[in-house]
Amino acid sequence: MKQTKEYTIPFVGLKLGKHKFEYQISNAFFEIFDYNEFQNSDIKVNVVLDKQSNLLEINFKHQGTINVPCDMTGEDFDLPIKGKLKLIVRFGETFNNDNEELLILPFGEFEIDIAQYIYEMIVLSIPQRRVHPGVKDGSLNTEALTKLKELTIKEQKKEKKEEENIDPRWDKLKQLLTDK
Repeated sequence: MKQTKEYTIPFVGLKLGKHKFEYQISNAFFEIFDYNEFQNSDIKVNVVLDKQSNLLEINFKHQGTINVPCDMTGEDFDLPIKGKLKLIVRFGETFNNDNEELLILPFGEFEIDIAQYIYEMIVLSIPQRRVHPGVKDGSLNTEALTKLKELTIKEQKKEKKEEENIDPRWDKLKQLLTDK
């Protein structure tokens, strides 16, 4: 991962209290992390840093759209996403980021790079199954959907035929189960 200056917050010069930062995320941001799952992305990230005397409290919020292919049809569509993340930054002897909600920075640090946290927050807010809204409401007509509909109808017909061709001897056995 490359270091990015625009996502680095120098907190030493800030006064105690809340400070707001706003970032506009596009595909260029995800290229830093070699992540290319999206065709296009337009995400607004709001960061509120609450500086206190012995710790920093950082609240991340994002909302926007990403252009991804539908898992069922392969059609590209804009998927709305949103999410939030809370991070507590404390100061200690050594750097420690083992806990996802707590970051320990060495006492001499004067800035924090939040790019990794923005990346993780956005990527984890994306659903695993991405279905085009037109599939859900039935307004999307594609070749893949018509083929899927044809296949599901044939499967139901086969099941009915199998039920009709049941050996009559089984009916007597089924009657034993229901007579109890």
